[in-house]
Order: sequence, then C-alpha cells, then structure tokens
Amino acid sequence: MLKKLLPRQSVHTIYDIDVDHLWGFGVRGIITDLDNTLVGARDPHATPELIEWLERLQKVGFKVVIVSNNHRGRVSTFAEPLGIPFIYRAKKPTNVSFHKAMRLLGTNARQTAVLGDQMLTDVLGGNRMGLYTILVKPISVMDEGFFTKINRRIEKLALKWMKK
Repeated sequence: MLKKLLPRQSVHTIYDIDVDHLWGFGVRGIITDLDNTLVGARDPHATPELIEWLERLQKVGFKVVIVSNNHRGRVSTFAEPLGIPFIYRAKKPTNVSFHKAMRLLGTNARQTAVLGDQMLTDVLGGNRMGLYTILVKPISVMDEGFFTKINRRIEKLALKWMKK
C-alpha cells in the first residue's frame, strides 16, 4: 500500500518537467492539481510564466484538465480565463474524478499523467489508476488549509517508515 504513495517522478516545480520526454513516453493528457501545484493556494490567477508553460503544453499536443478538491468558485476563477476544463470538489484520491478527467481528455490510463503536490491525494489517486504520477514540491505551504497540513504530516511519517 505504501508504494502507492511513491510518484513515478519528483520535480521541484512543474517547469522542471521534461514535456518532450512525457510526449515520447506516450502521455497525451495531463491531469493537474491547482493549489500549490500550479500556483500558491491563495493566488487567484495564473502567472505569466504559467500561461507560457501551458501554451507550450498545448503546442506539443497535450490536453490539460485541472482536478481539484477545492470548491467551484476557487477553481473556476482560475481555470475559466485560461479556457482549461476543470473538476472541482474532486474527492481525490477516489477514482471518480480521475475517470471523469480522462473522459474529458480523451485518454486512457497509459496516456495520462497526474501532476500534484500531495502524495495522499494526487499521487495515491493517480497510482491507483495506473497513471504516470509526478510529484512537485508545494509552492507555498504557509497558505495551506487545515486538512492539507494534516496530510503533510502523514506523508512525512509514511516516507520515514518507508526508508526503514
């Protein structure tokens, strides 16, 4: 079970992902978390750097969908100006939102990557579905909510236990 918490790849930020490698590996769709993955948890809009990165993904040929456990207002305020489809109150790591996201992307599990900053939601959910999981370091842990802080403590304990 603990192996399901380990991502296929770990990077410092989304900008460190080799998108050409992902494409070459057969990935065609990207499911991405929002808060502390794309922007800080309190940042309402995309940065110019993020917009440029998303445009690069599109030029390569990737389709992107945002899957967030946050509420509709937060996710729609961010995603709609970018024209990116989204799923809110996703209840990650359950499978339902990952299946829905793949339908939106038109991909299967082998063609789909998941980007996120949490092992207990993004990585666990993606790994349970057989997706290519990429863990990024959280952008701003100071802005995280109560439950995310609890998840971070559990993640630290799990990593410590796995190292034994």
